[in-house]
Amino acid sequence: MKWTDRIGRRVKLRDFHIVLAVAEAGSMTRAAEELAVSYPVVSKTVSELEQTLGVKLFDRSVAGVEPTHYGRALLESGVAVFDEIRKGLQQIEFIKQPDAGELRIGSSIVTDAGLLPAIIEQFTQDFPRAVLHVLHENIAVQQYHNLRNREAELVFGRLPATMTEPDLVAEPLLDEPNIIVAGAESRWAKRRKLKLADLIGEPWVLAQPGSLARSLHEEVFRSNGLEVPSAHVLTMSLHLHLRLIESGRWLGLVPASVVRFGGKRMRLHIKALPIEMSSPPSPIGIVTVKNRTLTPLAERFIECSRKVAKSNASSASVQRISQAR
Repeated sequence: MKWTDRIGRRVKLRDFHIVLAVAEAGSMTRAAEELAVSYPVVSKTVSELEQTLGVKLFDRSVAGVEPTHYGRALLESGVAVFDEIRKGLQQIEFIKQPDAGELRIGSSIVTDAGLLPAIIEQFTQDFPRAVLHVLHENIAVQQYHNLRNREAELVFGRLPATMTEPDLVAEPLLDEPNIIVAGAESRWAKRRKLKLADLIGEPWVLAQPGSLARSLHEEVFRSNGLEVPSAHVLTMSLHLHLRLIESGRWLGLVPASVVRFGGKRMRLHIKALPIEMSSPPSPIGIVTVKNRTLTPLAERFIECSRKVAKSNASSASVQRISQAR
């Protein structure tokens, strides 16, 4: 007979609780008084458990009861069970706090360098007792390992045009187009008017074929009626991408937020080129597992992300109108 049939379905936590009480009290009568139940309930529970296990748990005498070798073995495991349950309940109470605890999120290299720092800045101000663990998630190939393996509660990054993963849910936060950038000292950075067609023959650094980033790069050129240029460097490293562009020789496409939130160094070394072009939708958002309950802290992080994204989308819109004037 399987363990689950013989034991697992017959032994309840209440049985363990009564056995522990009997052992501590040294008497079934005193245990019944402490548990506020009748003596027959305690006696029957112990007897049925002994019958189920096929061993004697207590030696009975006029003075009371004493655990047998079998009883002591069960008591040790019973204490461990209740100790683990107690820890679990304490952990639940900790997780239930909406303003404290630890939150593990996955993020792509693009959002690490762009919008995510702005969200973290606001979130840690609103929830100073929270601790964030930011894990790298390979959005480029849409694998979502950390999310599916419960290493992260949510993933923040660029979203595919259509979420084809049946077990995942994507929430777009804002649309972030790719922009053409060059080194601040390059000859192209000094031009006031440019067309994308003028740059096709220049040295380009683009994302690796087959990646989400590369598909977005290709859409930029094709939506403007141009063939994708033959890139001299293909990489998924955003750091390498930007360093090559900084040199002044290379051109590339990067999400607008990377330049916007990249700090003083970024603004000194990289410049967005003044090119009017059609840019396909490039949503950034949050991915979660369908029907998986989020912790209150994760829900707060998502709420904060929505607010920061909305604020930055409005700010970017005002900035584009100002530049047009």
